[in-house]
Amino acid sequence: MTTSDEDPRIARSRRAVLTAAVEVLAERGYSGFTIDAAAQRSGIARSTIYRLWDGKPQLVDDALSTLNPPPAERAGERAPTTMALVRHLDAALNTGPTAACLPALIDGAERDPAIRRLHHAQSRRRRRALIEAIERSLPATTDQRDAELLADALAGALFYTRLMTPRRFTRSDLARLVELVLGETHRD
Repeated sequence: MTTSDEDPRIARSRRAVLTAAVEVLAERGYSGFTIDAAAQRSGIARSTIYRLWDGKPQLVDDALSTLNPPPAERAGERAPTTMALVRHLDAALNTGPTAACLPALIDGAERDPAIRRLHHAQSRRRRRALIEAIERSLPATTDQRDAELLADALAGALFYTRLMTPRRFTRSDLARLVELVLGETHRD
């Protein structure tokens, strides 16, 4: 990631490489992704890419981190609701560059232990927001450890539908899913 005191030329090179990496990953999958392909697509020299990233897993992880920022993470904004996060996840899984990269990410995590570790760390960070939203939406008397299982149930339904069926959830399907999983007692 870039820092505010980073040389503007390096920041431009980073952005170009990350954009190219997402495009190559979406087109070729993880096994077809190479540093050479990212260099060629971005117009940035391989040597520069290797100065900025240690290798393929780190570049892929950084590129995927640029996709699909979670809603309401900026300072001063209200924390996102469970429903907002479920809609956000559904959109990410089904449209745009995240959806295009999803098969590559799954393939990479299955075949490369380094990308698996990076993917799991990134997933934990993103999952935390859903768990926290669920905790906020449950009555205070609910066992808060259940929020992790509820997050798995919600996200699992979205991933299953995306990867194993030809259908898409509608907005009303998503609302009903949240209601069924969290019950009538949630406060979203």
